[in-house]
Parts: sequence; C-alpha cells; structure tokens
Amino acid sequence: MYRIVNKKPLATSIHLMEIEAPEVAAKALAGQFVILRADDCGERIPLTIADYDRQRGTITTIFQEVGFTTRKLATLRAGDYLADFVGPLGQPTEIENYGRVVCVGGGVGVAPVYPIARALKEAGNEVIAIIGARTKELLILEEEMRAVSNELLVATDDGSYGHHGFVTDVLKQVLTERRGIARVWAIGPVVMMRAVAETTRPFGVPTIVSMNPIMVDGTGMCGACRVSVGGETKFACVDGPEFDGHQIDWQLAIRRLNMYKEEEQRALEAQTGGGCRCR
Repeated sequence: MYRIVNKKPLATSIHLMEIEAPEVAAKALAGQFVILRADDCGERIPLTIADYDRQRGTITTIFQEVGFTTRKLATLRAGDYLADFVGPLGQPTEIENYGRVVCVGGGVGVAPVYPIARALKEAGNEVIAIIGARTKELLILEEEMRAVSNELLVATDDGSYGHHGFVTDVLKQVLTERRGIARVWAIGPVVMMRAVAETTRPFGVPTIVSMNPIMVDGTGMCGACRVSVGGETKFACVDGPEFDGHQIDWQLAIRRLNMYKEEEQRALEAQTGGGCRCR
C-alpha cells in the first residue's frame, strides 16, 4: 500500500497527488511515468511523473478527472492509500546542454513538462517555456514553470490570460524571432503535439513529444501502446514515451486513442455510483 501524503486541487477537475514511494523516488527521472491502482478493484492507469523528492521518498503526479478511475482518485485524501504503484517506467528524457531550447506544455501536459524544463536548465540550457490552457482558470504550475525557465510565455484559447490563442502561435513567433533554437519538447493533447510538430517542421528544429496511447501492462508485453514512428512500430511504455514528433504517424495515433471511447463511456455509466464490483 502506498500512502498519499499530499493531495490538493490545482484547477477545476485537475488534482495534484504526492505519494510515498521511496523506491520509485530513488530512481525516477524527468520524462518517466508510473502505473497505479486506486484499490484492489481498480484498473491500472499510467500517469507521468510531475516531480520527485528523493529525500522525502515521494512521487508527485497530476491528473485530470476524465474517466471512472481518475474520478475515483479525486475522492481520495491525504492519509489514504493506493493499492499499487509501479515505476519508474519508460525511458527518461535525454538531458544535455543543447543551448537554447523550448518546452511547450498544453493543459495537464504542463505537469510532465515541468521536470524536463528543470533538468534542462540545471544542465545549462537557456529554457524558453510556453504553457497554455483553454482558459486562465485551467492554467497550472505557472510559478513553478517560471522558476525553472529563463523566459515563460503563456497562452489561453479564450484570451483570458496571456496570448489570445494557441501555444503554437507563440511557438511560431519564438522560432521566427529567435535564432539558435536547438530543440523543442512538447507535451499535451495529441492534437496539440501534432500541431507543434507541424509548426517546427519548416524550421527544421528537432521536436520531442511524449505519447500517451492506451496502455495496459507498461512493460512491453501487451502491445496496446504501440505507435508508428518513422514507419516502425514502437511501444510507448518501453521505447518511449518520448519520440521524434516529426516521425509520428499522427493519424494512426489519434485513431487508436479513439478506439474504445464507446466502451469507456459505457463503463463509466455502469460503474458510477456502483462502488467496487470485484469478487
């Protein structure tokens, strides 16, 4: 059992959860993820590591209420326990001193971008961070991102804060006006990451995205998390989750993400209010 040592809301339906898992915290690096179960009846879900504290022995994750499991997680409080907590999984971000880099986070994707930006800055990079959300109320980790960036730029879809528009608008301006952008990292909804990759493609800037396909075991055995990268099949759980955004088959990735929408909705409707139904 893994104790929740801190739990707090960050925005509407978005929560931060710090979990006591010293063995995971001892090995965790930027870009990796964990798989957890809320209770013995729960499904296993992957969550990217938003932070880690080796001294406290804790891992921080940030999640948004979307389906039954994330809604169940939202009801837990500090002092409660998770049934399972496995990690760190996946390949960590390749951190070097590249020079001038850009980190783009959209929505809840700001959470996994944060440790990457921090590690890149600690490695001596000039970090330009671009974060965005649909509206100001849904923007998360602004001050945390500011602290690990040389420059922070903000965009909201509705114009309620920062640039009125998308993170790709801001990114295109940065790429046009700044010389020597060595790399771009982008994490967020699949359509946002695809848009970032298409924005950077004409500039020839290497672009790394973090894929979040359907995942079951997280060890490369089930094959559910496969993505097509440069015409080759890769498993996001063991080969990723980070890949070259210019090589991703985005159409296939989006189609696979939508494969079980109807089943997920039926499961949510059947389980909501039903409690634990395992035998």
